[in-house]
Amino acid sequence: MASDGARKQFWKRSNSKVPGSIQHVYGAQHPPFDPLLHGTLLKATPKVPTTPVKAKRVSTFQEFESNTSDAWDAGEDDDELLAMAAESLNTAVVMETANRVLRNHSQRQGCHKPPGALGPEQKPKPSVEPPLVPSGDLRLVKSVSESHTSGPAEELRKLSWSGIPKPVRAITWKLLSGYLPANVDRRPATLQRKQKEYFAFIDHYYDSRTDEVHQDTYRQIHIDIPRMSPEALILQPKVTEIFERILFIWAIRHPASGYVQGINDLVTPFFVVFICEYIDEEDVDTADVSCVPADALRNVEADTYWCMSRLLDGIQDNYTFAQPGIQMKVKILEELVSRIDGQVHRHLDQHEVRYLQFAFRWMNNLLMREVPLRCTIRLWDTYQSEPEGFAHFHLYVCAAFLVRWRKEILGERDFQELLLFLQNLPTAHWGDEDVSLLLAEAYRLKFVFADAPNHYKK
Repeated sequence: MASDGARKQFWKRSNSKVPGSIQHVYGAQHPPFDPLLHGTLLKATPKVPTTPVKAKRVSTFQEFESNTSDAWDAGEDDDELLAMAAESLNTAVVMETANRVLRNHSQRQGCHKPPGALGPEQKPKPSVEPPLVPSGDLRLVKSVSESHTSGPAEELRKLSWSGIPKPVRAITWKLLSGYLPANVDRRPATLQRKQKEYFAFIDHYYDSRTDEVHQDTYRQIHIDIPRMSPEALILQPKVTEIFERILFIWAIRHPASGYVQGINDLVTPFFVVFICEYIDEEDVDTADVSCVPADALRNVEADTYWCMSRLLDGIQDNYTFAQPGIQMKVKILEELVSRIDGQVHRHLDQHEVRYLQFAFRWMNNLLMREVPLRCTIRLWDTYQSEPEGFAHFHLYVCAAFLVRWRKEILGERDFQELLLFLQNLPTAHWGDEDVSLLLAEAYRLKFVFADAPNHYKK
């Protein structure tokens, strides 16, 4: 049982900036924006007329098509999309890689692996709905992969699940996120329109960052960005300015949450992947973006903003007032671990280590503070390939991530040392193989637990 002295020492050190010290749990620093206070935002929205107005007729089919959403098309370019994907993501190679990882993982883990759990391409349909979580009355997360019909988009997801080659990662992420339309002919017009829209936001809102109603938000963003990594990239003036604009515009346009610490980290993977289209250096962490043409940087900035926005659309309840999405996910993670590895769960409980004290950051930053950036990018290949990967599959990755350290966790017999270990996990030298094993175990857990909820019983 943790002593009172240890707990007091934890809180005393919680604000320490010394490397290796216990990190405090952080999230919303300010109340969400009050839309009633945002006079500039309200003025920017045209008033809806109270009297019926006859809808303007679309004059041509081309005009209609240009104004519709950019959802996945099932058009004439399906074969072209598949050809593009297959050119760099050979199916046989991907399948062999995925199956080899899972076979190796199975040999290491013993007989836990259920029959048929070979990979994301071979998923049996669940026969029963998941039960309610006994405590907290939260519904267990169910795999939704099976509900998606086959087609070019689903085929691209399958090809991307086991990793995307660097030369095609940028375009593949844009396709998987739904930002870039599958229709090749529509892509230039779509990109031009979305980039124009983003910079219209900049022109309209960015000057208000010094207004009294917005200055706290901008100040917090300005403080948080230098704390991000990789420092050599982020601290370049052009990059810092891009991040400030992206985060401020997103906060202004999403007053339900506003800016919350943690959102800033989610910009980095998109920016790094998209800037790699214009940088030949192998180590982008130290790349000099001053050599990138201004027009290219504008494209990267707009693409990063829209793709980050689409990601956050699926997890925005993580960042609304009191962050209920994170609270719920941490509770579900606790239930998962209690069923997957009761010994680890009981050990944490015995030493009064609460999941919120370490897993809050795992949800808030999507493990970006726990693994190197190169590993985050590899994780996101799979997250974007899994339906609701950031919202649901991430839970199983966190469960697998925690259990991955069971030996070290069970070896710690002190509250403070346990928490220090969980907040400073030794992943600095992780690479693709470590991430692949983590994802393989996460997929196995999802297969066993979400798709066969009666396998684990309390």
